[in-house]
Amino acid sequence: MFSPFPGKIGIRMWSREILKVVFLIICLWLWSEAAQVKPEAEDDAYFKKKREQMVRYQIKARGIKDERVLKAMLEVPRHLFVPAEYQKEAYEDYPLPIGEGQTISQPYIVALMTEVAEIKPGDKVLEIGTGSGYQAAVLNRLTDEVYSVEIRENLACRASQILLSSGYDRVRVKQGDGYFGWEEEAPFDAILVTCAANHIPPPLFQQLKEGGRMVIPVGSTLLFQTLTLVKKVRGKPVIKQLLDVRFVPMVGEIEKPKRK
Repeated sequence: MFSPFPGKIGIRMWSREILKVVFLIICLWLWSEAAQVKPEAEDDAYFKKKREQMVRYQIKARGIKDERVLKAMLEVPRHLFVPAEYQKEAYEDYPLPIGEGQTISQPYIVALMTEVAEIKPGDKVLEIGTGSGYQAAVLNRLTDEVYSVEIRENLACRASQILLSSGYDRVRVKQGDGYFGWEEEAPFDAILVTCAANHIPPPLFQQLKEGGRMVIPVGSTLLFQTLTLVKKVRGKPVIKQLLDVRFVPMVGEIEKPKRK
């Protein structure tokens, strides 16, 4: 006679089936959690290896010797400062687009400009052309006082957000015309200009401390420029030309015809 109530054997079998289902659910949950964590862990390892290769083959191999600069280049996650579609290329030996016709500079150039600026702990540094925010992050590894000016509002806002979310909350970014520097915070120990200028903007030189250093690409804004080191010695510029480069042009006040 059929009974709707299972016996002891039926209850045991049913319990086993329930346990199997529960076990399967737990396994699926653990697998889904691992699937979410694993790519992130793999990405961290991948990008760490790419940074090490970048420093070894692109930067040290070209003569960059300052250990603090090399360490900064090893530590700053460059891939976070480029659009998602370019992250796998972030550590390659060339610049990348970041939007609005602008680029993130080639890693070697970032390292070279940083080394030439001779930044010491506690130095007050101004960057002209925030762009992605990457150069500012590298500078922030060397000193806590970093100021950066970006003329494009969208880029200034985006760079500020990336810097803040990446832990570089000591970098101050403002939207404005870099030709005029940041007079309220002057004078600066070093100024790095990451856009091409056809002359050295007088306001920037004026905002350098005595003995201060400016690194700036000077020349034709349509073709190539010369990366130039300008030191302020007894109030006068002492200029040293470094190498040929190609940067996006500075815009704004610098584009206006010079007054005679």
